[in-house]
Amino acid sequence: MNPAKWPALGQLLLAGLAGALCVLAFAPFGFGLIACVSLAVLFYLWRHPARPGLNFWTGYAFGLGLMGFGVSWIHVSISQFGGTTPAFAGLITLVFVLFMALYFALTGWLGERLRGRSELVWLVLVLPAAWALVEWLRGWFLTGFPWLSLGYSQIDLPLAGYAPLLGVYGVGLMVVVSAALLNLVPRWPAVVALIALWAAGFGLLRVDWSEPAGEAFQASLVQGNIPQQDKWLKSMRQRTLNLYLDMTAAVPDSRLVVWPETAVPAVVETVEESLLKPLHEGLRAQGRDLLLGIVDGDLDAAYFNAMLSLGASGRGHYHKRHLVPLGEYLPLDRLTRPVLDFLEIPMSDFTPGGNGRPLVTLAGYPAGIDICYEDAYPAEIIRALPEAAFLINASNDAWFGDSLAPHQHLEIARMRALETGRYLLRATNTGISAIVDQHGKLRAVAPQFERATLTGEVRPRRGSTPFVRWGNVALVTLAGLMLLGALLRHWSGQRPR
Repeated sequence: MNPAKWPALGQLLLAGLAGALCVLAFAPFGFGLIACVSLAVLFYLWRHPARPGLNFWTGYAFGLGLMGFGVSWIHVSISQFGGTTPAFAGLITLVFVLFMALYFALTGWLGERLRGRSELVWLVLVLPAAWALVEWLRGWFLTGFPWLSLGYSQIDLPLAGYAPLLGVYGVGLMVVVSAALLNLVPRWPAVVALIALWAAGFGLLRVDWSEPAGEAFQASLVQGNIPQQDKWLKSMRQRTLNLYLDMTAAVPDSRLVVWPETAVPAVVETVEESLLKPLHEGLRAQGRDLLLGIVDGDLDAAYFNAMLSLGASGRGHYHKRHLVPLGEYLPLDRLTRPVLDFLEIPMSDFTPGGNGRPLVTLAGYPAGIDICYEDAYPAEIIRALPEAAFLINASNDAWFGDSLAPHQHLEIARMRALETGRYLLRATNTGISAIVDQHGKLRAVAPQFERATLTGEVRPRRGSTPFVRWGNVALVTLAGLMLLGALLRHWSGQRPR
């Protein structure tokens, strides 16, 4: 049956269903092939719209399905920890989803506007390029929200091999090209091209883009599992510190110990003499290093979400630069201040860190540091490279409870390791803490919502992947050339094949 004869509502419902099912391609489900199939369904609908202009709305419906189910966890932090009602939290989440779905609608609109004479060129060049560019736009416009970028769904599949070349958006481009080729099956050139695309990705996974930079060392990640609602209570502070100190003392053979984001529920100045100085001296005498999360600065002026290093490699710090809107800072302060005051989120007016490179010396090597969802921005992570011998992400995903978010966040961290060819240590409060190797594979994982110390071997690396050298410039250039090639063919007046 020709879908162009379907009622418009039927096409919209199918697009929404395809978007919702696409969530299964991401963690914790991990059925990555579903992303290709879901996109193939959407492209089939875009090929045969029930009426002109419907592609905008089918794209919007797809976005509603994907974002509505994929990031529904946003309401958890607003409802449980924002001091508001579930209904209000649901309303904020709904508004956010309605806005994010516009990116997918934009892709549908662009695809319809750029449709030329050749359906082959439109499918294989125009739609993938438009999708990749809009997804890249979503990653930085209005501070960006790159969550659920298609490339993450392929972390355990052959297309992940393109990550060290083109980054996560390049992997997403290959997913979209695969979906386009599925629309052309069973034509044998499409089958051959699809096999070649995936075979090349499999081959790229065999390439080691970096090399050892020194002796491996033992590291431990301390997962305190402190309930979010108790984290900032003054009555819990000393108990929390004693817990982390005891867990650190229990791994005396670890050259490096990492505590999660804001593991120390205090400002540096208030615990300098009682905790930081004696801890620094003790670690230095033992020849060990510690990286801990803390608040740095003056609460009445400027304060920072920080990671502080102590021990044998000397004291150092990193201040988080990419803050979470409404969670850590106020965009359009005069307009949004009442909202933040209503939500009563603690420590929610941080100052962004400076533009210095995010490098701290740990275990005798330069390490690239990022905090919480900063690791969702690949262009920021590669600022520490190629100097960084390994990467560290410190986070507190307790904000999102027992939802999809912590699993999706770990998937994002794995992609950063693969893109850069570096080991990555991920220390979190309630999970999921993990040690990830340079291929994005999990070497060790701590159980979620349990107190745990995760210990494993870290192998420092050196060298630059193509993505480290080029960043997203390569992907944007490739997508631009694809669009230019399609337009040149259209303007040449050639007939479709």
